[in-house]
Amino acid sequence: MEKWLFSIDKIIPLLFGAVFIPLFEFFYGKGEVVIYTMTALAFFNVMDWISGTRSAKKDKTYASKYGIDGVFRSFFILMLPAGGHLMDMISGVHGVFFGILSFGVLYHLIQSMTANSIRAGWGKWVPEWLLVKLTDWVKEEIETKIARSSKRKRELEGE
Repeated sequence: MEKWLFSIDKIIPLLFGAVFIPLFEFFYGKGEVVIYTMTALAFFNVMDWISGTRSAKKDKTYASKYGIDGVFRSFFILMLPAGGHLMDMISGVHGVFFGILSFGVLYHLIQSMTANSIRAGWGKWVPEWLLVKLTDWVKEEIETKIARSSKRKRELEGE
């Protein structure tokens, strides 16, 4: 019986790694900071999805079309740091544009996630003093989300 260097069940992960890792490093750069930054962006993006879905279901404004648009929004958000890295390579500054875009997006994601969590009613698990500070921080974001939610609710009801 002849043994192959690579069995078929190992070729797919090998090909994935051979393609994905160089693409990731080309678009985002190398190093632990890049990996941790992109992991944080992906983590808070998922948390924003979860809290946004729950708050929309709570106020009965959830629509699959809006959820599908969220996938494209998330893809766009995760590509912004890649554009920053490419701008860093063009301009010869290392990490400046990547950092600006990454942490700008991270700030927005955490703010959006917090506003969605408060709308979903999860604020009762946060100490009151912290909830007051968080609410002040995301006040405009909450008002925007509530206005958009009310508009969608009216549209769903046919007004």
